[in-house]
Amino acid sequence: MNPRRTAAALAATLVIAPALTACGPDEVVPEQSDDIVLWLVGTDTGDDLREYLLQTFSERNPGATLTIEQKEWGTLVDDLDEALVDPALTPDVVEIGNTQAPTFTNAGDFRAISPELYAELGGEDLLQSFVEAGSVDDTVYALPYYFGSRYVFYRKDVWDEAGVEVPRTLDEFGEAVKTLHSERMAGIAMGGQDWRNGISWVFAHGGELAVKEDGTWVSTLSDPRTIEGLEAWQDVFVNATYLPVTEADVAYWDFINDGVESDRPAAATMMAPSWARWSIGDMTENDEGVEVRDGMADSSRFDIFALPGVDGGVAPVFAGGSNMAVSALTRNVGLSEDLLRIVYSDEYQTMLAESGLGPANTTFTDLMTGDKFGRTLVATAEASQLTPAAPGWAEIESRKIYEDLFKEIARGGSVPAVAQKYDAIITPLLDGDVDTED
Repeated sequence: MNPRRTAAALAATLVIAPALTACGPDEVVPEQSDDIVLWLVGTDTGDDLREYLLQTFSERNPGATLTIEQKEWGTLVDDLDEALVDPALTPDVVEIGNTQAPTFTNAGDFRAISPELYAELGGEDLLQSFVEAGSVDDTVYALPYYFGSRYVFYRKDVWDEAGVEVPRTLDEFGEAVKTLHSERMAGIAMGGQDWRNGISWVFAHGGELAVKEDGTWVSTLSDPRTIEGLEAWQDVFVNATYLPVTEADVAYWDFINDGVESDRPAAATMMAPSWARWSIGDMTENDEGVEVRDGMADSSRFDIFALPGVDGGVAPVFAGGSNMAVSALTRNVGLSEDLLRIVYSDEYQTMLAESGLGPANTTFTDLMTGDKFGRTLVATAEASQLTPAAPGWAEIESRKIYEDLFKEIARGGSVPAVAQKYDAIITPLLDGDVDTED
């Protein structure tokens, strides 16, 4: 039994049922198939990118079929838990969150990427922090797919009217959003459970979430530097936002857009991944008369800046993004690996960069620096930091432990006491050897 497997796996959403061939008393493998399945998560991979994958795969592999199925982040871990161990259900190639990759690579769910294929797909030019997240020892299992980085979006008109300047340090940022906070408008839209933004304060103060000591992962929330970062975030939440402690990283653009799509107060500032730019701006009508956001590029009311560090510069924000891997039970190794060749081709990497998604191959990031959005994305990504590459991290995320941690801090709890409590909860889970089926 794999102790990582959860008890409540969701019902399978795939309709593929290939014939099975027994290869041992307790093991079955799928028959070879010319039909392969790619799981993509959410809508970040847009229609143009998907169409390119489908068309190019068909041209390169006559008679073979690629099917793209969309999964959602909220249920992805459960879906993978069920499908990757079942030859009848497994996708062939999967997108997976960079924070989730260590759990599944350590569990043996993905096929190893040979050194030769790794070099062919980009090798050392691939985003190395994401490569490390998808590796066990010196073997690569999950490659970077795309990266995004968080930065600050703000209402320039509101900041100018209040006489608040773009901050140069993290403390100045905290003071700025507290100054902007009023009865009619929050200084910043930030949910009380938003740990993905909140841990940027930890990283900026030199703290860590967990470290490996003598071969064992240990939660380090009680480290003085981590506590300092959490207390700084607590000050911002308590004194500069109206969002409840029960909210995570919700659609903050509803608030910065004057709250027109929400019954809650508007906000002067928000922090979000780079692709949020397309959800911010004034409403316009398209050719069909439907009201849509035209994005920040055409609006003078909004602007952006990188979250500043404690001593200036750029804070090491939490990096978002995905990895991509081949299932250990793939129905066709050759076709699955050829799909990777398409994904890591110059053409597709260029398309990723032009669509605002940080390309896996870092030689293409220069394509993103033609405007302030791309330049800020690259700058924040270069300074960014990932969550620990611990085998049990996906389980920790699926249990929403960090949401609970930040909720207690947002309610004004003693940070040292809360940190000690959650160190005791998190440490036993980090190595992934806790039986979660009981």
